[in-house]
Amino acid sequence: MSVAYAPKGLVGVLTPQANTTVEPEFAILTPPGHAFVNARLISDKPTIPERLRDYFDHYGQAAQQFANAPVSAIGFACTGASYLAGTAREDETLAGLGQQFGVPVITAATAVVDALDALDATRIALLSPYDQALDDASAGYWTARGREVVARTSTFESSDAFHPIYSMSGTRAESSLGAVSDAGAQAIVMLGTGMPTLQTIARFPRVGDAVVLSCMSCLVWRLYSASRGETPTRDSLLSFHDDPGWRERLARWLGADV
Repeated sequence: MSVAYAPKGLVGVLTPQANTTVEPEFAILTPPGHAFVNARLISDKPTIPERLRDYFDHYGQAAQQFANAPVSAIGFACTGASYLAGTAREDETLAGLGQQFGVPVITAATAVVDALDALDATRIALLSPYDQALDDASAGYWTARGREVVARTSTFESSDAFHPIYSMSGTRAESSLGAVSDAGAQAIVMLGTGMPTLQTIARFPRVGDAVVLSCMSCLVWRLYSASRGETPTRDSLLSFHDDPGWRERLARWLGADV
């Protein structure tokens, strides 16, 4: 007898074309008994900002790659596109896609908004992998979402590697936590789905009173809570955030303690 691989919930994830971080982190964070299918956001535009805008313009077309797969929620694992589109257009687009596909549709950025709402966190610190222009666009997005950005820092460095963000090490973000740790934030958000974040969260789930979140951790939490029809709450977020299960999976993945 054949058995479906996703008895409790299958979600669809759209990932930027060269991103090598989303699928490993998603696999580590996925709860037992759940599953995800991945498709790619594709663009032939020559620069990162142009590609991000192009991705957003074709979100609906990209999600059609799932065809009639029984996904219970769809997530766009791309934050930069949200910053450049702006909050009003993002909200309008997600509402339309939700009606079109008949399931909740969530971006990594709106997943973070839901997490901050669950924590009642209005004062936030940002740790990004972006260059100056995208870092500024990011800060503007979070301000438009009703947050006070009390500190921000970037790990961005020019690189000869295939991509300045996707080629970062798993501990790169950790080295920058100190730059935003004393600003009185209620949450520290590590931005970008391409920057590895799970080792940092595993080692530093909180810095002082601030919960340390990432776009990836928030997106996975939000997609699986949506797939179960659950309203996002502080308890469900912190239960997911502090779960030893994904830390054990991360340690096995790395072949070392975290």
